[in-house]
Formats: sequence, C-alpha cells, structure tokens
Amino acid sequence: MLTIQDMIAFGPVPSRRLGRSLGVNNIPPKNCTFSCIYCQVGRTSKMNPARRIFYSPETIAEEVEKKVNKTREKGESIDYLAFVPDGEPSLDIHLGDEIDLLRPLGIKTGVITNASLVWQEDVRKDLMKADWVSLKVDAVDRNIWHRVNRPHQDLKLSVILEGMLHFAREYSGKLVTETMLVRNVNDSIDHIKKLAGFLSQLRPVKAYLSIPTRPPAEKWVLPPDEEALTAAYQIISEHFEDVECLFGYEGNAFSSTGDVENDLLSIVSVHPMREEAVRKFLNRAGKDWSLIHNLVNQNRLLETEYEGKKYFIRKLDEQERK
Repeated sequence: MLTIQDMIAFGPVPSRRLGRSLGVNNIPPKNCTFSCIYCQVGRTSKMNPARRIFYSPETIAEEVEKKVNKTREKGESIDYLAFVPDGEPSLDIHLGDEIDLLRPLGIKTGVITNASLVWQEDVRKDLMKADWVSLKVDAVDRNIWHRVNRPHQDLKLSVILEGMLHFAREYSGKLVTETMLVRNVNDSIDHIKKLAGFLSQLRPVKAYLSIPTRPPAEKWVLPPDEEALTAAYQIISEHFEDVECLFGYEGNAFSSTGDVENDLLSIVSVHPMREEAVRKFLNRAGKDWSLIHNLVNQNRLLETEYEGKKYFIRKLDEQERK
C-alpha cells in the first residue's frame, strides 16, 4: 500500500515546458489558495492562505533522491525537478529549504505556482532559488478572477498582480506565465487585451496558453472555440515573440515523425499558423495544398480568420471539448 511519502516524488514524465521532469509533490492533496473551476483534481477541500509545514525538508529531499537514483540506474534522463503538487506549492513554508537540499543532485528546479502568495517577501525569496518559475495569470479583472479561480476570501487580485511584477523585477531565472482559457469566462477579446497588457509589463520569457483537456472541477467548463483561441494567440503574440499554446496532448506536440501530416498537426496544436506559413511549410516538404483540403474535410484542421488574416489550428476533438 502506498504511503504519503511514496507519492512525494513521481515520474519522470514528458512535459512540453520542462522536457523530462520528475515531479515533487510537496503538498498533500487539495491544500490550495484557489478552487479553480477547471481544476483536474476537483474542488479544493482545504483552502487556507497561511503558509505552514507539511513535510520535513529532509523527507522531501530523501524521497526525491531515491527516485532520481532509480531513474538514473535505468539510464533515463531528468531535465527538471518540478514542484507541481495537487495544491499550491508555495504554501509549503520549507519550499526554499527543499530547493537548497535538492541542489547537490545537479538537476535544475522548477516551480509551477498560482502566484497567489507571491506578494509575500518570504515566498518571493523561496521562488528566487528555483531555476524556472511559472506564474498563473488567468485573469486581470477582479470579477473574472473570482469566477475562474475562486480564491480564498482574504486574497486580493491587485496585491497579487503587484507581487508578480515585484518578483519579475528581481528574479534572475527563467520566468514563464500560464493562462488557462475557459469558454465565456476569461476568453473575451476585451479581457485578453487587458491580460496581454499586464503580461507586457511582467515580461516573461514565454507566455503559455492552455485549455481544459481533462475532466474539470465543474462539469460546465469548456475550452473556447478555435476562433477565440486564435484571436487570443494573435493578441498576446503582438506583445511577445514567444507565445505557446498547450492545446494538444502532452508527449507528441514536438515529435519529429518524418510524416508531414502529423508534423503539421503537431505544430498547429501549439502555434496557430498563418496561411502563408503553411504554404511555405508544404513547399519545403514537397507537398501541395491538397493535404490541407484533406485535413479540413476530415475535421482535423480548422481554417479561421483574425483581423483579415487566415489561420489554421488543430481541430479540437470531442474528448477535449468535454
């Protein structure tokens, strides 16, 4: 029978963001500051914004080291040790100590945080120690934020956003953001423009856009349609060179199969492509436009338009729409 300690380290798993990452579950399930409507592990059962002790730093380090050694014995690689628990990792008051204890393993560390506590100096200090940090930015409007993230009542969005900016100014590692887009909640053109304006101040090295692809906490949650996704991508791309869509399944979005059809679908799962870019792609591969016609007719590729430009994006399948 698995113990809590057995679940502290998991993987390694393939990740488009971090390569092969070994997960660090430094928080017991569902201890969080948010209860996001799209959360794949359900509603938050233990909502409390106060940092506290969950495990000893030595226990975390010991379990991770065991998993790292077993992985290396099998000849497998690990690119990152990623703090990505079923809750908010910065609630762990020993997060910084754990990162320090893991440093001798010689593997980069990453933290995926909802940023709800980044306004606190001690949280920023802990996150500074990580090589890579992802901040959640689902909303910059208070009403939308309450609807999508359902935060603890003591939290204030304006304070959190200012905390993010403070952290970004001081942080010397790789800072990225992730925005989960939900149909008719935070995907309007007006809100996306406001969000893009905030991200331009934050200046992450990459801005990720995600959609719900697993069963969400609330059954009514759906991903935006392809037209809304294309518009969001284009608006945010006007502020950054590096915007990436996490719309497809993990594991195959960057695969190089030698199959032009699959390679194209992999690309447009991540980056909606303008018509001229698709034509150049086909020309280099020695293929003609009939491939696009076939994919559109098979409902595997969608042709959409934004600001007079024609784009192609992978058609979401029924499973991803649920």
